[in-house]
Amino acid sequence: MALCPICRKADADPKYKPFCSRRCSDLDLQRWFAGSYVIAGEPSDGADEEPQKD
Repeated sequence: MALCPICRKADADPKYKPFCSRRCSDLDLQRWFAGSYVIAGEPSDGADEEPQKD
């Protein structure tokens, strides 16, 4: 039996799998937007940053 990764509740709604509800699904998405979750990787070379103005 899978548990909701946010609240650890056992009875998940198949519509929001792997979460138990829309609330937990939305909380997870908000954590991604806020930068609470990160995926490890190589350091950025700065190519995506804006150039410095003189």
